[in-house]
Amino acid sequence: MSCGHCVASITSAVEPLPGVTGVEVDLKAGTVRVDGEPDRAAVAAAIEDAGYDVVQPA
Repeated sequence: MSCGHCVASITSAVEPLPGVTGVEVDLKAGTVRVDGEPDRAAVAAAIEDAGYDVVQPA
């Protein structure tokens, strides 16, 4: 992730998912924070479908 397009792509992929109440993409840290209670697998799949790699926190 390196630009505003990346932020928009990830946000638009994740935001419509059921249970998502907010999405915060941090380009510098290379992280995405998803607020709410979404299905984690669905969030990961949406990010991967948008063309990005997913590394889940421990």
